Amino acid sequence: MHIQSFTFNPFAENTYILYDETHECVIVDPGCYGTVEEKQLADFIASENLKPVRLINTHCHIDHILGVPFVTSRYGISLEIHKGELVVLNYAGQSGLMFGTPIGKLPEPGGFLQEGDKVTFGNTTLDVFFTPGHSPASICFYDPVGKQLLSGDVLFKGSIGRTDLPGGDYETLMHSIFDVLMPLDDEVVVCAGHMEPTTIGDERRHNPFIHEWLLLHPELTIK
Repeated sequence: MHIQSFTFNPFAENTYILYDETHECVIVDPGCYGTVEEKQLADFIASENLKPVRLINTHCHIDHILGVPFVTSRYGISLEIHKGELVVLNYAGQSGLMFGTPIGKLPEPGGFLQEGDKVTFGNTTLDVFFTPGHSPASICFYDPVGKQLLSGDVLFKGSIGRTDLPGGDYETLMHSIFDVLMPLDDEVVVCAGHMEPTTIGDERRHNPFIHEWLLLHPELTIK
């Protein structure tokens, strides 16, 4: 599976296109904002002769859904999220006004994803992990063959997602990181919702939030 990333909108959010040799592709967390960024996304899809077949979101904070109206209209695909993110999605209009990034009318989700589901396209299958804490029902997408993780805003290079937004909870987020992500292999590449990629091994060794949590919970161990 190939991953193409774009950094979009005033929040410097990472939007991803996943594709394989079949030329089917999945768009993840479309944050394209305005015609220039929309064209950038569409031009890449056209240049690689890709066929968008699914639109999936790790969560529904405003920076991750600004491009949803464009993608659903342009490619005729529907948004798929965890059902627990509906409350965040429904608040998007107010969030957009609050942050100065107004958003058009959002379509209703066409389907819901939950822990244990598989997202399939072309010859590729992604595992769905339930990782709440940054938002009420954040999910991550994992490619077990290529050992690539799309972590949304759960885990970043040297950091973690903020938990001061509605529905966020620090302890819940840390349990998601330790129970779901830290058991993955060191070499797993983490493609996060912001900043550059990292690996599970690097975060295990260097992430200060992980080290702090271990000091507070000496009963925990990570490989």
